[in-house]
Amino acid sequence: MGVWKCVRNNVLRLPSSGLSFGLFVVGGFTVVLTCAPAAPTREAARSLQQKVAVILQLAEAPARQPRRTTVTDHEINSYLAFDAGSQIPAGVVEPELSSLGNGRVSARAVVDLDAVRGQKSQRSLLDPMNFLMGRVAVTATGTIKASDGIGRVEFETASIGPIPVPKIVLQEIVGYYTRTAERPSGLSLDDAFALPARIRAIQVEAGHAVVIQ
Repeated sequence: MGVWKCVRNNVLRLPSSGLSFGLFVVGGFTVVLTCAPAAPTREAARSLQQKVAVILQLAEAPARQPRRTTVTDHEINSYLAFDAGSQIPAGVVEPELSSLGNGRVSARAVVDLDAVRGQKSQRSLLDPMNFLMGRVAVTATGTIKASDGIGRVEFETASIGPIPVPKIVLQEIVGYYTRTAERPSGLSLDDAFALPARIRAIQVEAGHAVVIQ
């Protein structure tokens, strides 16, 4: 997928290094497809793992001058396709990420809405989740603000299949699939987060992101 000249339909997690992909992806999937992206490759997946290793090494050797590592959408999506299986929650498949430029990110994944809906025994008649079921593509877009070692995602839009949905629906889906023993409610779309590995900022440009340490 490289540095795209087109915009395509991707916060999950990176390799077992522990560097969170929540940095790059928390949402997003509205797509304007103007050209066919390159297919994922194992070579690109390996390239991403090598770059993550460099980022972690740089974190152990602070420097006066900023150091930059560029990570492309092609590398991220190749890693997600070939090597991220055990790090992706059960019920989530085909995750993809697109860097749109100016900090904006688009993400897409197919999720099991029946599992999400079943986490509550009772719902109000007006709850949108009453009308959503099955395995469906969830898409969302947002803007990543990442500077001074702190990141935040500003929600823009979300949809389930072709149907736009409010932020509260996306939050329930994200919360369900990011639950842990330490965080039983999962991640909040509004939470700020510390950037790992001494990362000071992330610049999201068209087709790639630049990690600054």
